[in-house]
Amino acid sequence: MPGTDWLYAVGDVNHRALLTHQGRYQARIAGTVIADRARGRNIDTDPWGSHVGTADSIAVPQVIFTDPEIASVGLTTDDAARAGRPVDVVDYDLSRVIDAQQYLPGYRGQARLLIDPHQRTIVGVTFAGPGAAELLHSATIAITAQVPIDRLWHAVPPFPTISEVWLRLLETYRHR
Repeated sequence: MPGTDWLYAVGDVNHRALLTHQGRYQARIAGTVIADRARGRNIDTDPWGSHVGTADSIAVPQVIFTDPEIASVGLTTDDAARAGRPVDVVDYDLSRVIDAQQYLPGYRGQARLLIDPHQRTIVGVTFAGPGAAELLHSATIAITAQVPIDRLWHAVPPFPTISEVWLRLLETYRHR
């Protein structure tokens, strides 16, 4: 709205994404806008521009620190259904990742990948299992960068780590 470019709200008060890390993200965006306006620079309002909090609606990483941890970013299958957005769903049993057994004998967990079938990019990821939060940042990067599945195929996970689940998810998707 004209005349309201002096008020900035970050964190819980704006009701966008009620998480500390998202509030910090919003503060970075607001700080950049304030500084650039003070310098007389143009404000980039394009999606993913340096002055727009796009991640608040597209790629909010969330972790529930329970036992096991539950970590997600982007859309869930319910979100996609409500939006009428088609997605391909890939599920993978994390206990089948050999490296997970080295991480924790008897490891049990689940991974879900949502792929936009037209753009062939990841639009949502959910992990449940011990240490699941540590898998989330790579998912967040894949979603925010809109990395094509065919490019992710070449991102080699280190062995032995649970992140090898990425290779297993992509193999499962490729061989459906």
